Amino acid sequence: MTPAYVSRQRPFMTVDVFTARPYLGNPLAVVLDATGLTDAQMQSFAAWTNLSETTFVLPPTEAGRAAGADYRVRIFTPGGELPFAGHPTLGSCHAWLAQGGVPQQAGRIVQECAKGLISIARQDGRLAFQAPATDIGAVEPGLLAEVAAALGAEPGQILRAAWLDNGPRWMGVLFEHPDQVLALEPDHARLKALNTKVGACALYESAQDAPALIGRSSREARAFATGQRPAGADADAAPSLEVRGFASPVGVTEDPVTGSLNASLALWLRGEGLLRAPYIASQGCCVGRDGRVHVSEDAQGALWIGGHVVECVSGQVLL
Repeated sequence: MTPAYVSRQRPFMTVDVFTARPYLGNPLAVVLDATGLTDAQMQSFAAWTNLSETTFVLPPTEAGRAAGADYRVRIFTPGGELPFAGHPTLGSCHAWLAQGGVPQQAGRIVQECAKGLISIARQDGRLAFQAPATDIGAVEPGLLAEVAAALGAEPGQILRAAWLDNGPRWMGVLFEHPDQVLALEPDHARLKALNTKVGACALYESAQDAPALIGRSSREARAFATGQRPAGADADAAPSLEVRGFASPVGVTEDPVTGSLNASLALWLRGEGLLRAPYIASQGCCVGRDGRVHVSEDAQGALWIGGHVVECVSGQVLL
């Protein structure tokens, strides 16, 4: 007879990712010792927290440790497990470090997840992960037309689209103007029926030349006019790119700030010759957030996706 499972106290943290100010980014629940939990228990707890993602930190596998991994993380949405996600990567790393985690290599943290090994670095008070390889593919015109209709957009507003897959799979959709992205009112039931997660984005005019003057005035005029700009939002970083992420197929109508999506968009837009690092992407104002995603490029050409992480809740959870 199998003995009944006995729950116990486990260290727990809720952090806010891609913001320097609490409650303006994307929250993440982190269980810092998930040893002994079953898949079903992890999924049940993630559904209970009802956040876009909940993570469970574990020791690395033997193979992972031999390859340099400092810890392993499993990432769950309310509806299922993900092989990789961006804001859970940075949030879990912050929580692991805050609980006394010491990386094997100074200045470099290595996370093991279902996608593989993800390198994380400290950058100017922020954490950043190296953008993983992304598969980019063409979108069928018929499906794009259906997605445009589900977004409430005119097909002529869309400049380009592509499938982007770096673990999570998104349809990246580039619009003419940021105002068009901010004005989207998706039919989430239709997007779910299409089984399509959509990352909508648009470049601010002269993004590389004068984002603080042109991009910000456009975005803030729209946000203030519609009441979307949250009080106390960070006004220090002018964005070059506006992003919204709709993930209805996995139970998240609109994600406040999405690291994996921004990573794949960065690789796609760079490959198209439309946007080069360093730049800042803005996401979340339509759901009352003010996320800032910092994209940089190292000497080897790798892209890094970074942001601030702040602690909001710390304690114990009974699991």
